[in-house]
Amino acid sequence: MALESIVYSDLLSKGYEVYIGKTKKEEVDFVATKNKDFKYIQVCYKLASEETKQREFGAYKGINDSYPKYIISLDDEDYSKDGIQHINIFDFLMNDNF
Repeated sequence: MALESIVYSDLLSKGYEVYIGKTKKEEVDFVATKNKDFKYIQVCYKLASEETKQREFGAYKGINDSYPKYIISLDDEDYSKDGIQHINIFDFLMNDNF
């Protein structure tokens, strides 16, 4: 929950409007929009277990558009797959161009 608050606050400070996203079966932590920029964001502490990876990546199953999809966590290892980009929380916070 604390990481979600940090990401939420940082998105707001970068000028995004932030919403909770819902599909028919899943929930995406954040949908962030700025100008015509649109991003989906999942936040989790660690992607340590296969169950956690399936849950976090699975949140995007019902989203079939081409907008960028991200998972932000404390992991140093890059778990990006299937067009979903995994980002370390510190790299996200330091990236003013996100």
